Amino acid sequence: MSTTLDVIILDDDQQVAELLENILKRFYVEGSIYSFRDINEAKTFCFNREGSLAIFILDFYLGEFTAFDFLSSIRVHYPMAPHDTVIITGRADDKIVDICVAGEIHCLLEKPIENFALRFAIQSIVSKYHGFAKKLWEDTAFARDVKRISGI
Repeated sequence: MSTTLDVIILDDDQQVAELLENILKRFYVEGSIYSFRDINEAKTFCFNREGSLAIFILDFYLGEFTAFDFLSSIRVHYPMAPHDTVIITGRADDKIVDICVAGEIHCLLEKPIENFALRFAIQSIVSKYHGFAKKLWEDTAFARDVKRISGI
């Protein structure tokens, strides 16, 4: 099982994917960064990867597909993926915002991506896991409840 919280980037525009990867390399230390331009290549990577947690940075439009097509295809392996995803788009009109809200996406950024906005979005996701892990570590009664509820 993976012991890091990796980032998986999927954008069909090579320049954007490289830019996102370069921005992340400046500050992201919680895991590895993987960048893809092809949806099928990204899916294959996800299915072959150990673990079921990752942070996803997805372009809304991926050629003939959307980020939601990708998320639907990996949901069985990554049930938390919608909550751990940053969607990027050229223009976040009402339709895109409504789709993201309905899909439980909490981070939506418009291009051009501001470094600080991406950093805050990623940190928001990371802090959720850090906080939960700390709570499990420090509160044994809570940890037992989680274990009982999850059937571990």
